[in-house]
Amino acid sequence: MSVWFVTGASRGLGAEITREALGRGHSVIATARDVSAILGAYPEKPEGLLAVTADVTEPEQLTAAVEAGLAEFGRIDIVVNNAGYGLVGAIEEISDKAARDLFDVNVFGVLNTLRATLPTLRAQRSGHVLNIGSVGGFATAPAVGLYGASKFALEGISEALHGELAPLGVHVTIVEPGGLRTGFLGGSSIRVEPASIIDYTAGAGPVREALALNDGRQPGDPVKAAAAIADITEAAEPPLRLQLGTDAVERVEAKLDLVRRELDRWRHVALSTAV
Repeated sequence: MSVWFVTGASRGLGAEITREALGRGHSVIATARDVSAILGAYPEKPEGLLAVTADVTEPEQLTAAVEAGLAEFGRIDIVVNNAGYGLVGAIEEISDKAARDLFDVNVFGVLNTLRATLPTLRAQRSGHVLNIGSVGGFATAPAVGLYGASKFALEGISEALHGELAPLGVHVTIVEPGGLRTGFLGGSSIRVEPASIIDYTAGAGPVREALALNDGRQPGDPVKAAAAIADITEAAEPPLRLQLGTDAVERVEAKLDLVRRELDRWRHVALSTAV
């Protein structure tokens, strides 16, 4: 059985991944900013669960969580970078502080977690890193551009990390979920900047309104998503990217089609700059 290290394990997809791993007989080092939230999420106190306080913006806490996990289980096999949140607002409307706070968690929090866990996976010459991104990190939209940018960054990190860790026997997968019914669009997982610039009513307004009305109505089942994520950790050759949900597949296909059409249309300009 494997040992999982999961950030943001107290609710949403992180909680479902933790439950799925435990249900398959694995052990889980479940982390969150408040350990009591983890214990509250699993009142049955399942065997194999180690709940640890670790804010991903605090490297010392992550190091301590890894040390506690190694002391308890002796190894770490699967790292799930799940902690993160959403941000709504047109690019110009989002304050510098809001943007930096978002990247501190969604991007630098992942880097902090990797620095804490990868020495163990490298020493073992085995393991699997699962970075929970979003279809919005492959094809973003008005009003969620900064959130999408944070997940675009995670795409780039994952692609490079895949090449760096493959020779060491460590897999990397970035998961690109569509809308999941996890409560993500509720107040605890998403922050909304005020609509302060009237010129963006037409461009960003419809997405703002759709997000506000869509909580609990997303097409994706988080329990099935967690099972799919667990399944790929058992594959001999797991994918670099895993889309989850019909909406995710449709958006990725539409983006690929758009890129291909524009590449073909403007190919003559691109090639004209060659020597």
